[in-house]
Amino acid sequence: MAKNREAYNYPDARGYFGRFGGRFVPETLIPALDELESGYRKIRRDPAFRKEYQRLLHDFAGRPTPLYFAARMTGDLGRARIYIKREDLAHTGAHKINNALGQVLLARRLGKTRIIAETGAGQHGVAVATAAAFLGLACEVYMGEEDIRRQHLNVVRMERLGAKVVPVNSGSRTLKDAINEAIRDWVTNVDHTHYLLGSVVGPHPYPMIVRDFQSMIGAEVKKEFSSRGNRFPDYLIACVGGGSNAAGIFYPFIDYPRVRKIGVEAAGVRGISGASLCQGRPGVLHGAYTYLLQDDDGQIKEAHSIAPGLDYPGVGPELSYWKEAGLVEYHQVGDREAVTGFKYLAQVEGIIPALEPSHAVAFLLKFIKKTRKGESVVLNLSGRGDKDLGIIENQKKSSNA
Repeated sequence: MAKNREAYNYPDARGYFGRFGGRFVPETLIPALDELESGYRKIRRDPAFRKEYQRLLHDFAGRPTPLYFAARMTGDLGRARIYIKREDLAHTGAHKINNALGQVLLARRLGKTRIIAETGAGQHGVAVATAAAFLGLACEVYMGEEDIRRQHLNVVRMERLGAKVVPVNSGSRTLKDAINEAIRDWVTNVDHTHYLLGSVVGPHPYPMIVRDFQSMIGAEVKKEFSSRGNRFPDYLIACVGGGSNAAGIFYPFIDYPRVRKIGVEAAGVRGISGASLCQGRPGVLHGAYTYLLQDDDGQIKEAHSIAPGLDYPGVGPELSYWKEAGLVEYHQVGDREAVTGFKYLAQVEGIIPALEPSHAVAFLLKFIKKTRKGESVVLNLSGRGDKDLGIIENQKKSSNA
């Protein structure tokens, strides 16, 4: 089988994936990024750190998560066998706990006493608040006012876990603006504060760190298929916002071109989207050169998705590299289709998905016609949908008005 070792070994020494990535940050942050990279490269080879991290993943986060055969969905659609990677069953209800635990452990090793984070859908914020509470660090989470309105339940969860939720009222009052404010905080308090980025975005070494902490998703899929005596899946499908859940399932398979990897972005509604890879072009956002949504003057465009976690005008630089290298293909699904995917999975499999992976479900409902019996598809269900029931109910009321 042909392999792509170059892709597997990225980033390079300067933090680039091909032409994407790097560090486009204020000079005052360079020492902090150097400290973070140095510390991370040491601890990821440390058997004691790895043992503690694996213990927490198993005992606290509930890993490994199941790879579930969706029998009713497979029978209903009548083509490839459909498997669902149940990240919604991890502690806190999403894949975000994997990275949060890893980075809080790292921060503690680096002597930091305070954690800050950004969140859109709230799942990353809840995971960070959970990990910080469990490991005894102070925590503040920046969140756009629009997302606070849409994701009130997760705000309550963060506060009950002891985190301070800081409203952001600038710009579109969503994820992009929350990241901006978190970076401003970090610049001021870098000596004792660790900024715990939630996706594979931002300046080097963050895209590498988050990818590595999430790559257990794909590694578990590999192990599960091997234990059943099966060949690897023919297709992997995941939603893409910043890209952490997609990177987590795709990266362990990036060496295997026979496994077709498909990322699904948010097409939004009425021409306003979060589809950076499908509709954007390269530029600099939040410290990295990557694909992003921008106008002809290079100004960042407003993003939109019914799913707060996909409501972001950029994407991780490694996913941008994978696009140009032809290693991963990307498609887009609109708000209305995502709601259809949400309802379908709930009613056919008894699983209420978050609106983010509902985009992947909606894509699969169309794509399945191109598959054959005997093939297999793994859909990464990155989070559960409790947080989105209010959005779904409001959408239903608007449709009936």
